[in-house]
Amino acid sequence: MEKERVISKSSGYLGLFAILVLMALSVLGLVQYHANPIMVTVCVVVLVLAAVSIIGLTVIDPNESSVLVLFGDYKGTIRRNGFFWVNPFYVKKKISLRARNLNRDPIKVNDRLGNPIMIGIVLVWKVKETFKAAFQVDDYAHFVDIQSESATRRLAGHYAYDNFDDEQKEITLRSGGEEVHAALEKELAERLSIAGIEVVEARISYLAYASEIAGAMLRRQQATAVVAARTKIVEGAVSMVELALDQLSKKKVVELDEDKKATMVSNLMVVLCSDKDTTPVVNTGTLYQ
Repeated sequence: MEKERVISKSSGYLGLFAILVLMALSVLGLVQYHANPIMVTVCVVVLVLAAVSIIGLTVIDPNESSVLVLFGDYKGTIRRNGFFWVNPFYVKKKISLRARNLNRDPIKVNDRLGNPIMIGIVLVWKVKETFKAAFQVDDYAHFVDIQSESATRRLAGHYAYDNFDDEQKEITLRSGGEEVHAALEKELAERLSIAGIEVVEARISYLAYASEIAGAMLRRQQATAVVAARTKIVEGAVSMVELALDQLSKKKVVELDEDKKATMVSNLMVVLCSDKDTTPVVNTGTLYQ
């Protein structure tokens, strides 16, 4: 497979000077030898060639390149910025080497569990090999747009949106962070290499459940959070009750039989685990009244 060939061409200033000199000499010859048909013919030919040569003057801006083709044959690429003169019969195709942003609108896809989600990405890319960008694909900018959508769908199919099981350490789109972004960049780099495109950076810019299941998933997340919070509260309450019984026993504040301990544990658990303020009841009699 043919690859990019970087070439350097003649200075445009020198070429422009030579063209102007030839034009001046041709005009001077036409004036001086107008009575000589042969000299007139020579001067006209030189003047025409000089005029055609002007087409070969080209300007390459910083971070731009020019792909040169002669009658269907790739001749090379000029990457150095400046003013140059090339063969006027070359077809010159300008290709920008600047970094570009692609901010894709969120699209609806299914995650690994089959849940419909909305996901969007932002991609920073630039042309690395001008030959591939010019001749391997029809329109490299459109190619980047289509392949980025395909890569996004493939990425979403490999990961779940979120993981509600605290014990499971599976990577998800929501919590994967740099690992998910690295997988996205790798997928895009493989797809875009055919067009000579370098992936500078790729990130997930938008991630949410699709509207039809967003409400149900929100309630599920809230329920999961409540369960997790209650679990922590119960663990703390048990520790506090255990500490209270241990301290009462060590300091011999009161002697409690099993029934009294059970009653105390029940009361403390209600106080500590309740999500509302408790109302104390003052007992003025004995513990059994």
